[in-house]
Amino acid sequence: MPEAEDREISNISDRSSTKVIDRIAQITKDLPSTVKLVAVSKYANISAIRAAYAAGIRDFGESRVQDATQKQQELKELDDICWHFIGSLQSNKAKSAIQRFDWIHSVDRLGWVQQLDRLAIETGKSPQLCLQVKMAPDPNKAGWDEYELMQDLDAIQQCQNLNIVGLMTILPIGLDRNQAYDLFVKAANLAEKLRSQGWSSLQQLSMGMSGDYDMAIKAGATLIRVGSKIFN
Repeated sequence: MPEAEDREISNISDRSSTKVIDRIAQITKDLPSTVKLVAVSKYANISAIRAAYAAGIRDFGESRVQDATQKQQELKELDDICWHFIGSLQSNKAKSAIQRFDWIHSVDRLGWVQQLDRLAIETGKSPQLCLQVKMAPDPNKAGWDEYELMQDLDAIQQCQNLNIVGLMTILPIGLDRNQAYDLFVKAANLAEKLRSQGWSSLQQLSMGMSGDYDMAIKAGATLIRVGSKIFN
C-alpha cells in the first residue's frame, strides 16, 4: 500500500507540474520581449516553483521575508533565480529584505526610502527598487499619490545609496477593464513626467496581475506580477 500511495502522490505532483508549465507557456507565448514575467510564488510550494523554473521562469515574487528565506534555502542550487519582494515592508524584516532580494517593488513612503538608504550603507546591498504609487484613491492600498510623490522627490533624491529604477502600482478592486487600462496609462504618464524632470533611471513599470496584466502591458508595463494564473 505505501508504494501505491507514493505512486499516486508522484502522479499528482507530475500533473500539477505539467499544469504550471502549460500555463506559463500560454502566458509567455505572446509576451513582448520588453516585458518580464514575475511569477508570484508566495502561495506556491517548492515543486510548483521548480516546475516554473523548468518552464524558463527566473523571476519569482514573494511577500513574506520568512517564507521566502525558507524557499531560497530549499532552492539554493538554482542560483540564477531573481527574487522580488512584493509585500509590505516591516521594520524588523527590512534588513533581511534588502539582503535577500534582488528587487523590492513595494517602497511606499519616504520613511522606507530613508531607512533602506541607511541599510544599503550598512549591508553593502542595493537591490533594484520601485516606488509604489496609487493612481486612484484607495484606503486599502499603500503608496504615494502623485501630489505626495512630487512633494517627496527632493528628499528621495538625497538618498544616494539606492538603486531606484521605476514605479509600481496595484489597482483598486472592482474596476472594469477600461478603468484598469486608464489607471495603468496614468501610471505610465507619471513615470514619463518624472523622467522628463531628470529621473532618467525610472525605466521600469511594475504593474498588472493575473486578471489585468494584458491591460498593463498595453499601457507600457515592463514587469507583470502573475500568481494565480500560474499556480492555482
